[in-house]
Amino acid sequence: MPNADIDIVFGSNAHTLLSDETRNALGDLRLRQAGDQRHMTPVGIIGPREASTVQLDTAEIIAYLLARADISLVCGGKGGVMEAAARGARKGHGLIIGLLPEEDANAANRYLSVALPTGMGIMRNALIARAACCLVAVGGGLGTTSEMALGLQWGKPTLTIADAPTLPGAMPFRTVETLMASLCKLLLA
Repeated sequence: MPNADIDIVFGSNAHTLLSDETRNALGDLRLRQAGDQRHMTPVGIIGPREASTVQLDTAEIIAYLLARADISLVCGGKGGVMEAAARGARKGHGLIIGLLPEEDANAANRYLSVALPTGMGIMRNALIARAACCLVAVGGGLGTTSEMALGLQWGKPTLTIADAPTLPGAMPFRTVETLMASLCKLLLA
């Protein structure tokens, strides 16, 4: 995946974001997604509605990179990290599904590809954790913690960044580069 793709969307100094190895792994993932061995289950991107600028930017970049690799995504469909992830997926021409707590889609963020109202309130967190092949937590509070705990309970790899909650079994990362390198390895395994 050329750095130019990232530069166009995220600014001229974004080329330092990923190593050649990680860009190549994203390219390999995109090739895999074009074949019979594609991941049909989405990656879950989870995090708070009240998010910092760093968390919003991080969620958007991760979703963009995954979308460019043709990985579908699932989130809670509301604002904050969920909206930033949906915006990144939209920029990357990817598919992002929002599982909403309400009985209608009126509160869905405008960047979602698909909005699914569950009418389950916060219980929809279990659906997000169950539906994802793995979870990426970008920041978070109690809702994110519940999604992470359920995902870990169900054996879902759970990666964290940008002050996400700390739970036993979750894999913490300090940079998008290291998180994406590990995520690509997981998805290519």
